[in-house]
This record gives sequence, structure tokens and C-alpha cells, in this order.
Amino acid sequence: MDHFNYQNNRLFAEDVDVTTIANTYGTPCFIYSRATMERHWRAFDQAFSGIDHMICYAVKANSNLAVLNVMARLGSGFDIVSGGELERVLQAGGQPDKIVFSGV
Repeated sequence: MDHFNYQNNRLFAEDVDVTTIANTYGTPCFIYSRATMERHWRAFDQAFSGIDHMICYAVKANSNLAVLNVMARLGSGFDIVSGGELERVLQAGGQPDKIVFSGV
């Protein structure tokens, strides 16, 4: 979580004061760091270098379009369980040939 840190006893997400976010958007709210997501995705991808693999983000975990867009831009695959999740992944720029449907 390198991109969440304290500066002068105030919590920052990247370069944004979390208090400012809370005052602007209210609470509770979810705050994501694109830089943190990208860093961790790349570290995970690198761990499998030399092995044929595809990282598939579980959309059920978080279907926020901004999060899905970050994953799509990184070249991630997507694990989905519904037509609604398929629609969101495609809307976020996910590649159809990297979608795994795991419905039961």
C-alpha cells in the first residue's frame, strides 16, 4: 500500500488528502489508488513470468467501472458469473477473448 501514507499526521491517498475526499463526497466512501492497483497487478504478473498465464480479475469482488478499467488497461482477464458482469467488463474496455464465465 505504498500510495497511502501520512503527511503531517494526515492520511493521503497518492497526493490527495483523505479528509478532503471525505468532506467533498461524504462518508462512508471507498478510496482506491490506481497506482497501488497497478503496482500489485504487475508484481503478481511478474511472479508468473516465464509461464504461460492469464490473470483474471474476479469481477464479483468489485465491479466498479473505474477499477475494471484499470484492470482492462493492464491487459487483465476477467472472471465473471453473470450477464451483468459481462456488460460491465465490456463497458470498461475488457477484451472479450480474456473473459472467463464461471457460472454454476
